[in-house]
Amino acid sequence: MSAMTAAHPAAHPTEDPTDALPDGTVDAVVIGGGAAGLNGALMLARSRRSVVVIDSGTPRNAPAEGVHGLLGLDGTPPAELYGRGREEVRRYGGLVVSGEVSAAEHAAPSADGDLRFTVTLADGRVLTARRLLVATGLRDVLPELPGLAEHWGNAVVHCPYCHGWEVRDEPIGILATGPASLHHALLFRQLTEDLVYFANGTELDDETRTRFAARGIRVVDAPVEEVVGDGDGGIHGVRLADGRVVGRRVLAVATTLLARTEGLAGLGLRMEDVPGGGRRFASGAAGATDVPGVWVAGNVTDPMAQVGASAAAGALAGAHINAMLAVADTDAAVAALPAAGNTAVAATTA
Repeated sequence: MSAMTAAHPAAHPTEDPTDALPDGTVDAVVIGGGAAGLNGALMLARSRRSVVVIDSGTPRNAPAEGVHGLLGLDGTPPAELYGRGREEVRRYGGLVVSGEVSAAEHAAPSADGDLRFTVTLADGRVLTARRLLVATGLRDVLPELPGLAEHWGNAVVHCPYCHGWEVRDEPIGILATGPASLHHALLFRQLTEDLVYFANGTELDDETRTRFAARGIRVVDAPVEEVVGDGDGGIHGVRLADGRVVGRRVLAVATTLLARTEGLAGLGLRMEDVPGGGRRFASGAAGATDVPGVWVAGNVTDPMAQVGASAAAGALAGAHINAMLAVADTDAAVAALPAAGNTAVAATTA
């Protein structure tokens, strides 16, 4: 099945300020200004670290009316949430710079052996950092189907936890893309009694058909040719290859999830497959990667994470980066002591 990438939303409003790049080396550069990146930057800034967030202004959830499942902030529009986040980072001295990263690479270490990275923006500006946090998020790759992408984030959805309550009791269709769609159907069945599964060329065994029938899920095997709009921004239904139109108000589709990796090849970060299709950056505890000095957080490494989980991951990575910087600062301070000073320190600890 051919596929297409969901169109990027427009950047955040131009009236949002962009900070100037600082001179010299900063403690951390955060690549990505979504929930993970901003919360990571917040933790670093509150630890009195010099931190710069590079924000392309194209968050994955920009088409959504509100962020859901986030305690205390449920229903907040994404633009408002990220606007608050940028203000909070700046409140503690962090910088948020509008731009896109064209290259992130290793640089020669400092005189005391500490790590260095260079980050180049698309407009040619360059900054140097001691540590990097990659929080670029992911992009959803949709099936190549007329009418599908234009309704993405509204009548075409993917996550029952992000959008489910808002589409409850509507006539919902599941557009099958692979094995993940089978579980998708069970989750969306919790939200409506009127659910149609469009197999669209995928195979269903007898056991699955029995399970669907037991839950009142109707299966349509005919290929799907088009998503039909209602002329008012929503959808009217799904047109099949035989000409029939099956009325639906909502269509759920399991997308292929691809980490946004543009400009990051020079870091040599390891990638791995996502079960069910897609690619992500591999990571360990607190988002640490195999590359010293580089952390990842949010959907770029955990594609299924909602906003709250991504923000928490960013906070954890930010705290870990600060802890490693504290160790490096102390190592450098000890190394800078005069020889006599080192002897004295050793004597007092003997």
